[in-house]
Amino acid sequence: MIRNESTMDRAARILLGLVLLSLTVVGPQTMWGLLGLVPLLTGLAGYCPVYQILGLSTCPLKK
Repeated sequence: MIRNESTMDRAARILLGLVLLSLTVVGPQTMWGLLGLVPLLTGLAGYCPVYQILGLSTCPLKK
């Protein structure tokens, strides 16, 4: 799979995903925290389908 996220973008997505997932355990304890799976998985994979659709890329490497 082609990467279209930079290292900083990936780190921010992983951090945001973990914060949102923590809402299912602490804080309001709602299932809305499961939305954190989206940024977490895209951050771990280094690929964002929305970036692909919009033709965006924050990755400095060109293939």
